[in-house]
Amino acid sequence: MSTHAPLIAAWARSAVVARDGAFKALHAHDIAAPVVQALLQRAGVEASQVNAVVLGNALGAGGNPARMLALHAGLPEACAALTVDTQCCAGLDAIAMGVALIASGQAEVVVAGGVEAWSRAPIRMHRPLHTDEAAVAYERPAFAPHPDKDPDMLLSAARYAAHSGYTRAQQEAYAQQSHSRAVMGEPHIAQEIVAVAGVVHDSYPRHIDSHRAARMPVVARSDAAAGDPPDACALSALTISAQADGAAFVLLLSPKAAARLNHHAKATWVSNASIGAAPEFPLLAAELAAREALKRANFTHANAMGFIELHDAFAVQGLSFTERLGVTPECLNPLGGGLARGHPIGASAAIALVRLLANLERHNTSGAHGLAAVAGAGGLGSAAVVRWL
Repeated sequence: MSTHAPLIAAWARSAVVARDGAFKALHAHDIAAPVVQALLQRAGVEASQVNAVVLGNALGAGGNPARMLALHAGLPEACAALTVDTQCCAGLDAIAMGVALIASGQAEVVVAGGVEAWSRAPIRMHRPLHTDEAAVAYERPAFAPHPDKDPDMLLSAARYAAHSGYTRAQQEAYAQQSHSRAVMGEPHIAQEIVAVAGVVHDSYPRHIDSHRAARMPVVARSDAAAGDPPDACALSALTISAQADGAAFVLLLSPKAAARLNHHAKATWVSNASIGAAPEFPLLAAELAAREALKRANFTHANAMGFIELHDAFAVQGLSFTERLGVTPECLNPLGGGLARGHPIGASAAIALVRLLANLERHNTSGAHGLAAVAGAGGLGSAAVVRWL
C-alpha cells in the first residue's frame, strides 16, 4: 500500500426510506446536504477546506446534482462539483473518482458518495420525430444498444436464478436472514445515520416468517425454464431490493491535508475496480469487480477480508456472489444488505461502503481489510478494498 494512499476521515448516511415515503417532497440536494454537513462535523473539518464534491446519481436526468449539493450544503463556491452516473455503481464509482482526484494531486479534501431522490425523479419521455406525433413516456433508458442484450433487470435475475437452480425457497431464506440481521443490528446501524426530515431509521427491515414469505407475490419468472415448475426459481417481492430514497458520503483526505488539519484518519483506501461484464446478466459484475479489486490489493481470496458488504439488489445475486467467491456467509452483510434496506440507486453502493466502514470501526481490529461491491445495469461492476488503521 502506498504511503500516499488517500485517507478516509469520516462517513455518514441518511436513513434509507421507501419511495414516496418520508422523503417524497425532498430533492436530491435536500436529502444529501444534511448528511454532508454532519460528515464534516464528525471529522472536525470546516466546509471551507473542501476542494471537490463527487456525487453518484442515477435518476436526476440532467443538470449537475453535485453542484446543487455543494451550494446547498454551504461548501465554497470555488469547490469543484462532478456528477457520476453509472447507475447502481454510481456511489462507489464517485468515491473512487474522489480518490483519483487526490492521488493525482488535483484535490486534497474531497466529499464523495451518492444520493437518490427516486420520489422526485423526473418523468421521462422520448421526444417525437415529427410534429404530429406525441412524446412517448418511458420508465428506464436502454442500458445496451441491442434489445436482446438489455433485458428487464427483474427478468434477467429470474433467468439467472432458473439457469443456476436457485429456488424461490433459497432466495426467500436469504432475504429473511438479511432482514433479521438488519433488525438485530439496528442499535449499531443507528450510529451511522444522520437525521434527515426527522428520520433516523431505515424503513424496510422487519421480521418476516416463512409463512409470510410464502404468501409474497411473484414479481418475475424466467421465460426459459425447462423441466421445472414455472415458479420454482421465480423472484418474489421479498427477494428484490425495493425502490428507495437516501444518501451516503465519505470524507477523503490526502496525507498532506490530514497532517495540515491534524486529523488522524481511521481508514485508508487500498484498491478499487470499475469493470464491464455481460449486459445480459449484470448481477454477475459485482463478483468480477470484487475479484479485480482483491487482485489489485494483492489478495488471492475474499475470505482474507474482515467484512464484505455487497449491495444485493436481488437475493439470487447474494447467493451467487457467496458461492462463486467462496465467501463465508457470516462475513457477508453481517447487519443486513441492500435487500433489507432498499435500493436508492445512485446512493446504494456508497451506503454499502459506509456500512463496511462502520463494521470495521465496531470491531476496531488494526490492519483489518474490508471489501465493498456492487453491480449495475448494463453489466457494470464496482468494488473497493479499504484498510482499518
